[in-house]
Amino acid sequence: MASRAQAACEACPFLTAKQAAFHLGLSCWTLKRFRRAGTGPRCRLHGRTWRYHIDDIESWSAGQVRAGNHG
Repeated sequence: MASRAQAACEACPFLTAKQAAFHLGLSCWTLKRFRRAGTGPRCRLHGRTWRYHIDDIESWSAGQVRAGNHG
């Protein structure tokens, strides 16, 4: 696990959308769009705030690997 992910998991495994987007290198808007489409990492609604567990973020990210042309 990456050092940022390890530190997040030790402090609090649930990240806000802003923290999760930063961790993934995405904008908050893009992460929200993925959530609404059901294509992003698993998330949970805690009160009125969406939270992302670091393990779900890492799992989703690992599943995004694609082979082929990157250009």
